[in-house]
Amino acid sequence: MRLRDAIEQALRAWDAHEIARGAAPVIDFDCAPVDEPVTAAPSRLDVYETLSRLHERAEAEDDQVCAEQLRAHLAYLAALLGERPPLDPYLIATQGCPAGGWPDEYVTAVGERARAALADLGISWGPDTDRQLRDAEGPVDTADAPDLIRAAADELEPAVRAVAETDAPYTLDITTADVDAYWAYWLDGTGHQVRLRFNLRNAAFTKTRLRQFALHEILGHALQSASYTSTAESTDVPWPRLLSVHVPYQVLLEGIAQAMPLFVIPDDSAVAARVRLDHYLQLVRAELHQAVNTGHSAAACAEHARTRVPFWTTGTIADILTDRGNDPQLRSYLWAYPAGIDWFVNLADTADTDTVGKVFRATYTQPLTPHQLTGLWPTGPRIGGPGTPLRLRKPSLP
Repeated sequence: MRLRDAIEQALRAWDAHEIARGAAPVIDFDCAPVDEPVTAAPSRLDVYETLSRLHERAEAEDDQVCAEQLRAHLAYLAALLGERPPLDPYLIATQGCPAGGWPDEYVTAVGERARAALADLGISWGPDTDRQLRDAEGPVDTADAPDLIRAAADELEPAVRAVAETDAPYTLDITTADVDAYWAYWLDGTGHQVRLRFNLRNAAFTKTRLRQFALHEILGHALQSASYTSTAESTDVPWPRLLSVHVPYQVLLEGIAQAMPLFVIPDDSAVAARVRLDHYLQLVRAELHQAVNTGHSAAACAEHARTRVPFWTTGTIADILTDRGNDPQLRSYLWAYPAGIDWFVNLADTADTDTVGKVFRATYTQPLTPHQLTGLWPTGPRIGGPGTPLRLRKPSLP
């Protein structure tokens, strides 16, 4: 069997095993759906041995595309089996970039830009910022949210398709969930069939947020995944056609989705302010991601979080630390958010139109790794941060 197809077969068996045991799925989006039933793998160790043999084969055949993805799957699976490697090699293996981090002064400057964008909307910085922002953005009733996000996607879709040069079709199903998890919106699917879930425990429905997440979830993830399916249908692609959150193209997928408004509706000051704020908050989360994985105490991390973001609740901070410290999947995947948004915000702010178009066309054709993104824009910032000693802050004395 062809190596790519053997990998897909192994991933489907692993995915079935994880689902059967009530664990997180392995496959997030299936760009090459099959009709035949899948037999679940007997155990994680059996999957590990199968993937190890496939990795040896990839190296022997000099198939670096498959080898890189197999290294990511093996690193994540080893973590599920109990290994806990240092953060940097774990992220290099799974997300394709190091846990370099960003200098304190850079994070502060990004925060100042976010506060200025909020101030332009009449929103002050402090413990009440989040409530002020929700009120200013126009709260939306939960029952109205599906129709409004569809309407926003319909309005903005032509602009995204034009810059990405994609005509891939997709069908969207919107459902709700009530899950104790970090996410407010989640998109997955098969082929051209896409499912968007609202997590009622976390989702804040406002007119601004729905426009932002129409771009993020529908015109980012949904259209992108459907475009990959179209590529796989029309071309004999070399890459495994099953997407997972612990593999190195997540920096691309989450980065472009978060920064999308800056490319498509840059003059929408309310949505742009959200992106600027999200950029800052993701960099702070990255600091906490590094800190909790490099020996800093939970108390010191919490003090730093309160200093950086005065409106975060104790529950929010606790979840940030728990997810990034204890969960093998989120310890990898959640690094893609700061690494991705930083690169793509800088692309929006500093790259020329030709470069932006080149990046969009490439990233809607196939999933790309951080190394491949850097090849498209060599003068861009280092993905994952330039590397800097981490300094945690403490609240100022009264």
